Amino acid sequence: MLGTLTLIFPLISIVLIGFGCARLKFLNQDNLAGVSRFIFYVCIPAFLFLNMQGAELTEVVSLGLLASFYLPVLSVYLSVLLVFRLINKQWAKSAVLALGASYSNTVLIGLPIAIQALGKEVAATVFVIITFHSALLFLLTYAFCGKSQNLNWRTTARQLIINPVILPISLGVLANVSGLKLFAPIEQGLSLLGDPAIAGALFVLGANLHHYRIKSGLKLALILSLVKILLLPAVVWLCATYLFILPTEQTLLLVLISSAPLGVNAYLVAKELNTHNDILASSVVLSTVLSAFSYVLWLNWV
Repeated sequence: MLGTLTLIFPLISIVLIGFGCARLKFLNQDNLAGVSRFIFYVCIPAFLFLNMQGAELTEVVSLGLLASFYLPVLSVYLSVLLVFRLINKQWAKSAVLALGASYSNTVLIGLPIAIQALGKEVAATVFVIITFHSALLFLLTYAFCGKSQNLNWRTTARQLIINPVILPISLGVLANVSGLKLFAPIEQGLSLLGDPAIAGALFVLGANLHHYRIKSGLKLALILSLVKILLLPAVVWLCATYLFILPTEQTLLLVLISSAPLGVNAYLVAKELNTHNDILASSVVLSTVLSAFSYVLWLNWV
């Protein structure tokens, strides 16, 4: 237990420092917006592209690995969707709640935790696993919401294509497969930009948590949070252990990724759709706080 706490404390401390800087008004809204844009649109894309470009894809990709992650994610999403559809009779609200129970904050929290627990060499595997994560869940949500809302699918597709996670990973895969090598000074420059990606992302996450409040729908937000950080990784563990019989390290990797708290992008989608955005904002805060305890559980269990 002490070893697990020692493992995750450095990451939690960065989140707390970010939260403290926002709380003490060391960073105002404009400062935070600028730092966030630099991290999410410059540092993280550089980090993702370089890691995908240099990854040994044949060694990190397997059908069982992908299925052990995506089958549970889809199962939980559709199960929550149908349950709430029976309760509230509305596809749009049910789809947003399903997103809140299944969308993981993989880049900001899942990836740092995985690297801290298993080493930097697992980064490429994580990138391959999450390549379609956002696109799949967002498209499903938009599709079900489209039953009751008029959505601009061209704009939606464009937003997914230029997503700062999806685009650099896709370009990195293309560069990897084609054997493209960057001019050395350019690669070194991208490497310098990518170095602060993980710490910067955790710092920004903590600072942003100060501005997300636990509002109405606390009970529902708590239910979504528990499904996200406990039920989903439990289903992933069962699939990886008994259905596809993956090695323990790969199983732990998938559990750590899937037990990440709800990602902020899910709240942004809900806000865009003007559906349950207050509940998803509360879920982001609750699941992030509770994940500090759930990670201890999963690291010791697996």
